[in-house]
Amino acid sequence: MLKRSLEIASAILSWVYLRLRGFAGGGTAATARPPHIVVGVTHAQTCMVLRGRLRALREAGFRVTLISSPGPLLVRTAASEGVAFRALAMSRGMAPLQDLLAFLRLCWLLSRLRPELTEFSTPKAGLLGTLAAKLTGVPVRVYMLRGLRLEASQGMERRILCVAERLAAACAHTVLCNSESLRRQALDMGLAPAAKLRLLGRGSSNGVDAQRFAPFPNAMRQVLRLPQGVPVVGFVGRLTYAKGLPDLVEAFERILAAEPDAHLLLVGWFDAAGDALSQAWRARIQDHPRIHLTGMVDDTAPYYGAMDLLVLPTWREGFPNAVLEAAACGLPAITTWATGARDAVIPGVTGMLIPPGYPSAICTAVLQLLQNPQRRRRMGAMARAWAVEHFDAGQVLGGTVRYYRSLLRQSSRSDIPIPAVGEASALHPV
Repeated sequence: MLKRSLEIASAILSWVYLRLRGFAGGGTAATARPPHIVVGVTHAQTCMVLRGRLRALREAGFRVTLISSPGPLLVRTAASEGVAFRALAMSRGMAPLQDLLAFLRLCWLLSRLRPELTEFSTPKAGLLGTLAAKLTGVPVRVYMLRGLRLEASQGMERRILCVAERLAAACAHTVLCNSESLRRQALDMGLAPAAKLRLLGRGSSNGVDAQRFAPFPNAMRQVLRLPQGVPVVGFVGRLTYAKGLPDLVEAFERILAAEPDAHLLLVGWFDAAGDALSQAWRARIQDHPRIHLTGMVDDTAPYYGAMDLLVLPTWREGFPNAVLEAAACGLPAITTWATGARDAVIPGVTGMLIPPGYPSAICTAVLQLLQNPQRRRRMGAMARAWAVEHFDAGQVLGGTVRYYRSLLRQSSRSDIPIPAVGEASALHPV
């Protein structure tokens, strides 16, 4: 039965390939229009990490279409960035029949859109999107590596994810890594050759808007009913095992023994992904009198003003946006030596690095900063200066625009028009 199903799937894919090669063949009808970039992610929630990036590409003269599974965040992100969007259901987990259907739909959609460049990221969209882009003859294919989910996986799941990463990289012309440690890890694991793994600047997908994320006083403590003057430890991101939430909660219990007035502010939501927290952990967080849970918020900037420091005890990252945002707001960050996370902090200067999985290490680091306000403020000031110098959004996104233009110039398609207008606005996204 399985053999017959594979034969049928193979026949379908062969037919689709032949049909779409015909659709995606040459022609000059589209040359009068700006080059088209398709950006794809698996889940609508991930669209948040594309804010600023899509606008910068559009303002640099590209046509941009965003693809993800349907959801309100897909619609809101496309509207705020001023780009087109297409909803296409994709499963985060392993679902062979759903994946095959999503792949066929991606092939059909790309054959209709006929983009000059595709940028797919996240494991499922990265695999299905880059494969579909290759089959439909997209001239320039980018796989955006934002992290390695396989680092937190074991057994068969890890082997499958490893194969998926290698296949996605093989179908792409370039694998754009958003941190140096991530690039090295991908190379060490043999996911792609060195010539294909690229890092722009010092990393980060979008950089940070240093004007929006800035150390100014706000009323967020009053809004959250946090007493003025009490120590507040902050966290921003998905509430999952991979982000180290159980380690942080256990550490906070120990912190309270030394700092009984302390509060823990969790700016994030309980994700339903494969590493979702159990009901017991959710209840423990929700019922704790000193833990404040905001749920998903559209704009995290005001919440940093309520914190004294940020803790991200993650097990895996690409390059954590939350650490950059905290730095721009003048807050030191405590994060781990995990891949990607260690690139976001200068140890002892802009924050502290600890091993993942050790609540005692979190507790010790937090208490060192809470009990030494002068050191904490000095670290925060250095973090702000470092973030503005190396990770300003205009600088990071301007580098992306220039790199994508260079990829299009190097493409085998000589008829692709390269936009030369709009660069100034692309370097200063709203």
